[in-house]
Amino acid sequence: MPELPEVEVIRAGLAQAVSGSRVTGVEVRDPRALRRHRLVAAHPTGIPLETDFEARLVGALLTTPARRGKFLWIPIEDAPAGPSRTALLAHLGMSGQLLLRTPEQPDDRHVRVRLWLESDERGELRLDFSDQRLFGSLAIDELVSTPDGAPAGQGSALAAVPSQAAHIARDPLDPAFPDGEFLAALRQRTSAIKKALLDQGLVSGVGNIYADEALWLARVHPETPASALGASRAARLLDAVRDVFSRALAEGGTSFDSLYVNVNGESGYFAHSLNAYGRTGEPCARCGGPIRRTVLGARGTHFCPRCQRKR
Repeated sequence: MPELPEVEVIRAGLAQAVSGSRVTGVEVRDPRALRRHRLVAAHPTGIPLETDFEARLVGALLTTPARRGKFLWIPIEDAPAGPSRTALLAHLGMSGQLLLRTPEQPDDRHVRVRLWLESDERGELRLDFSDQRLFGSLAIDELVSTPDGAPAGQGSALAAVPSQAAHIARDPLDPAFPDGEFLAALRQRTSAIKKALLDQGLVSGVGNIYADEALWLARVHPETPASALGASRAARLLDAVRDVFSRALAEGGTSFDSLYVNVNGESGYFAHSLNAYGRTGEPCARCGGPIRRTVLGARGTHFCPRCQRKR
């Protein structure tokens, strides 16, 4: 599943192309890709989701894409129908892709929804939402005010977040991320530290890959109770999460197969820099001991038992 670095790479790629573009056409090829979309109250109850989605998007002006955790959205101006404070919300699920194409380029595989965009600066473009496994989705969602009054997330200047993303915490790369509150809340958890890192209500954007990598970097055993971390050790772990995210961003994210690509269809290269995840039996880059794999909370977990001793 794409995690924070992968979604941020996509957001940055979209920002260069879609900001200031107007939607001139929408084609919903598979309504299952709209599972998060909700009908606007003004439309009849029985109207198909794709009809409502298209009516509310064609003619809309798209502004700068924003992200919180794994949620990505593009605020809408001049909405043709429905509430005025709305956004095109995307969640990529396991295999969702947002691909920028020129009108004459051939179809990508598994295109579920297609948008035609036009701007004075860039001319005509296609934005294809492709999703092989159909766990991802698009929706037009209402924007709600952030409780702390700060901009909603990376790339956003608005203190408004899509209602479907309002329940998740800020992520560690968010300028408004509350370090002190997070560290205090983390050290009150009695669950395993890896499980705590994966709780999107505590900190968003951290998935299985980057949790393993951050714990390896901070020398913390994944089964250590979060409450057992001292203040300085918890702070080092937060620094490790940010460090791993930053390095993954610099390499375009992590691609193990063709399911994750950026908006141009290119893979990321951070898989070559992983120190723990997916390296079962290989020597630890720090001490030379073998990387071990275990299952924690139904998730494969990779760590070095020599460097990451359980206390």
